[in-house]
Amino acid sequence: MKKCSIGLIGLAVMGKNLVLNMEMHGYSVAVFNRTVQKVDTFLKEEARERNIVGTHTIEELVEALEVPRKIILMVKAGKPVDDFIDKLLPYLKSGDLIIDAGNSFFQDTIGRSNYLAEKNILYIGTGVSGGEEGALKGPAIMPGGQLEAYKLVEPIFTDIAAQVNGVPCCAYISSDGAGHYVKMTHNGIEYGDMQLISEAYSLMKNILGMDAKEMGQTFSAWNQGKLDSYLIEITADIFTKIDTTGNPLVEMVLDEAAQKGTGKWTSQSALDLGVPASTIAEAVFARCISAIKEERVKAGKVLKGPGKKYQGDKEDLLEAIKEALYAAKICSYAQGFSLMKEAAREYKWELDLGRISMLWRGGCIIRAKFLKKINEAFKRNPHLPNLLLDPYFKEAIEKVQDKWRKVVITATDLGIPVPGFSSALAYFDSYRSSRLPANLIQAQRDYFGAHTYERVDKKGIFHTEWMLKDRPEVRIDK
Repeated sequence: MKKCSIGLIGLAVMGKNLVLNMEMHGYSVAVFNRTVQKVDTFLKEEARERNIVGTHTIEELVEALEVPRKIILMVKAGKPVDDFIDKLLPYLKSGDLIIDAGNSFFQDTIGRSNYLAEKNILYIGTGVSGGEEGALKGPAIMPGGQLEAYKLVEPIFTDIAAQVNGVPCCAYISSDGAGHYVKMTHNGIEYGDMQLISEAYSLMKNILGMDAKEMGQTFSAWNQGKLDSYLIEITADIFTKIDTTGNPLVEMVLDEAAQKGTGKWTSQSALDLGVPASTIAEAVFARCISAIKEERVKAGKVLKGPGKKYQGDKEDLLEAIKEALYAAKICSYAQGFSLMKEAAREYKWELDLGRISMLWRGGCIIRAKFLKKINEAFKRNPHLPNLLLDPYFKEAIEKVQDKWRKVVITATDLGIPVPGFSSALAYFDSYRSSRLPANLIQAQRDYFGAHTYERVDKKGIFHTEWMLKDRPEVRIDK
């Protein structure tokens, strides 16, 4: 019996669709699932009469594969990944390859890569973006690990990935955890995008009094211009769905947004690396506050806002919301790309940020016309410190910042929360400020904790003896 090209463990929807995708591109696939009944059901249903082999044990799976063996894990992040690695090891040989295609934490991927390298087993941690549809029709794929490991699966990955103008949305990222880090950051940016879009919806509904039909038409029109993206496209479509109650479905959905953790990981990594990613973090916190629905309902009966109504021109504010959405989006992406830039330094990865932006043009959730501009920015300057300093993005924000400020001011005046829009604006204003009030914070730290400070007029590390009568300043770095 001819051996299969590749194996996959984990037949939930993403796993099944990835298997079907590979088979449709001419690859034979062996599959295994912890609940073996799922293997049999899959073979009888979606995989019927396809070049897919079902196995009932790990040993059987490994034996069904051509050498060097290539096995994809599409299982829940964390302990399940480690468990399957341990189950596979007794049957693998030097040069075989394990691929974790789930949403694993990048530090776990680094550890697993090092652990398996000691056993001469190759390892890839790859981000796969695009959800169920992407897995079947072509996702964005972000593989990290040994380059030799990537070469073993490059033909498969580039064939099954989304294609944009004939170019696959898949390329080698860098070593060990780089692929999962890039996917994590992608998801953090996705959090920011979704929060900003939801705030635009809130402003349309709660300030301008627009109904679902009108909002759907507005988002659809926005999707024809610079905001053209998958998330804007599906937002427009969501507003067209009428529920069995006769109401727009979106208005019947409980206002609690769940999360799986990648946005939190992105924010935590930003804190660890000292990178300001406030808009991404605010998007995470917005989901947190949405989750305390019962408490919010009670608070709304006690805490009252301004109670005002908008008296201005509807079309003017709607246009301002569109421009504010674009400007805030730029800041959110700028934070994500700055984070990847710093992570590359910290973890000694060679990240091509322009190429990464192009991987996201198709298949993934944040695919957008806008990404081409990011690639052009890094082509102009591969060492660009921040997207805001690129001529295109600088001009784009400067041209609309008055409208952006109008939106934040109006929302604040009327008591409508816009944490994404406002945090992005604060990020922009902070980044362009040559002097921030952090000098007072450092003086406070020196006062209560002798944490020292530097001066603007001379070099050195200084401390003021605040408790002594004359408060003498001493230089302590000599």
